[in-house]
Amino acid sequence: MDYLPKDPAILVSSVNMLLRDEEFDTLEALCYAFNREPDEIKDYLLRKGFVWSEQQKQF
Repeated sequence: MDYLPKDPAILVSSVNMLLRDEEFDTLEALCYAFNREPDEIKDYLLRKGFVWSEQQKQF
């Protein structure tokens, strides 16, 4: 994957897949690899109805 998708549902799916498949250990590592800020992703997806769970490491 060369970039993170903009569509919220596809973005959530992509982030959760990359974390689940252990491509990245944390949301922060994933975001920095794609030149994005973790808070930017969390805020954007929260506005779309997706909540980040640090305990489960998924939206």
